[in-house]
Amino acid sequence: MLTKSNLEALSAFRFGHAQNTEAGTGATVVIAPQGATCGVDVRGGAPATRETDLLRPENMIENIHAVVLAGGSAFGLEASCGVMDALAARDIGFHLEGVVVPIVVGACLFDLLVGENCHPDKTMGVAATEAAFGGTTFGEGNVGAGTGASVGKLLGAARAMKAGFGIEVLQSGEVIVGALVALNALGNIIGEDGNIIAGCRGENDAVVDGFDALLHAAEQAQKAGEAAASAPQNTTLGIIVTNAKLTKAQATKVSSTTHDAYARAISPVHTSQDGDAVFTLASGDIEAAPDVVAAIAVRAMQQAIYRAVKTATPAFGLPAY
Repeated sequence: MLTKSNLEALSAFRFGHAQNTEAGTGATVVIAPQGATCGVDVRGGAPATRETDLLRPENMIENIHAVVLAGGSAFGLEASCGVMDALAARDIGFHLEGVVVPIVVGACLFDLLVGENCHPDKTMGVAATEAAFGGTTFGEGNVGAGTGASVGKLLGAARAMKAGFGIEVLQSGEVIVGALVALNALGNIIGEDGNIIAGCRGENDAVVDGFDALLHAAEQAQKAGEAAASAPQNTTLGIIVTNAKLTKAQATKVSSTTHDAYARAISPVHTSQDGDAVFTLASGDIEAAPDVVAAIAVRAMQQAIYRAVKTATPAFGLPAY
């Protein structure tokens, strides 16, 4: 039986946001001070990622110390360097002959078209790390990596709706699984009843079917003699955090399975203009079947996506749920 839980129950991790609300961008960090097993699965066609090759099961590193999600497209990868500096200052990382090297992985979404032309940097990475250790409220909506997030850009960014950052934590017995997501999808958000919750707005401001909008955009581009796809302006980034004991291969499989939640809640999803990724962090405190963790993760991530829409507030000229 699944019950609601909270991030405080996942005591092996620290969670922090930092954002510039005027600029419309931010960063989110999940820290494992003692290290945690991590896997990743990237499905989108336009990823901006850092150190994800380390997470391949055949590679040497078994534990990492932080996952960073940030806005700013590839520019935002700089925030991870700030997280590294802040963790090293706290003596968190691998100790190698007197040198401390935190292992920090991450990914970025594209939010450069909202707010000001600004992106997360090292200072913001440090601020997110300090928030994680300082007891600052780790909230939802227009915060962290979700500050400049939006959904439904099939007819252009001006027709989108505001989205943000969402959290859901579920528990079965002793196994706790949390889902965190910065929702910045090209497609629409589809509820469990099949109806559109938020997304691309038509001429009368009503939300329109994502596939119809995709076909319309392609037809218009063809008439104009242009390529159907524009520059990548999207990406949904998720993190699964659990107290379960997983190998790197098992954590990777959990990430892979969790993409089912993206497919249930976002339409279309994993497009060439998205950099969709899911990381899985496992602290190893509880023995658990990997398939059970994955099944819970899918449910938690789907609900986190809905919360990322429902907790967002209007900003940058975009309406919200």
